[in-house]
Amino acid sequence: MDNLKINPEQESSRNELKAAVEAIVYVADEPVTPDQIAASMEGVDRQQIIEALQQLQREYQHKDRGIEIVEVAGGYKMFTKAEHHEVVRTFVKNLTPPLKLSMAALETLATIAYRQPITLPEIQQIRGVNASGTVKTLLDRKLVTTAGRKDVIGRPILYKTTKEFLVQFGLNNVHELPSIQEFEELARSIVVETPTEPSADPTPGLEFPATEGNEGTEGMVGTERTEGTEPDYPPSSGSENR
Repeated sequence: MDNLKINPEQESSRNELKAAVEAIVYVADEPVTPDQIAASMEGVDRQQIIEALQQLQREYQHKDRGIEIVEVAGGYKMFTKAEHHEVVRTFVKNLTPPLKLSMAALETLATIAYRQPITLPEIQQIRGVNASGTVKTLLDRKLVTTAGRKDVIGRPILYKTTKEFLVQFGLNNVHELPSIQEFEELARSIVVETPTEPSADPTPGLEFPATEGNEGTEGMVGTERTEGTEPDYPPSSGSENR
């Protein structure tokens, strides 16, 4: 066989194409066809895509790779290798489910976040409802924790937010707490409707305590409700393993 000289620029171009094809197969939720991939790239034909896919398949067959590219249903998709299914299944089962809170829990969390450290009687005075069950839920979810006792008659327990709270809301510290309006928008993404708290407004506002530089937000929902312990939410089922 004659030794062929490969142009370095051509080799670099092939590697770039292969990497781009790999990225597309990775992000695709459904099996993706060579035609679909070619349509997203300028100056690349179907045969070049197929060659890149076949090269990737060969590379992923090595024993030191945990995933593979499989041709299925007329397209290509990434899967974990069969020999790793058990350890992947165990990992997925142990994942922390996505944070979902009821509106009542979120309002209580906001009260604690913006007024911490704060006692349960103070929370209930601000919100106008019995919040003991909701605070217990927040403690169970590790979003708030105790912060000693207030030096007044009865020495009630003080509550503050936790590191987990910062992680869930993408904050570095409590000084990065957003404005009330920004927090409300962010919070809506983790609110889950509960049957015990019906609302005529499908996207009700949150009721926040007034803090320094903020006199509260107008038009917030009322607080005539009874709060209890939040429901347990089942963990999310695992998605495609990659």
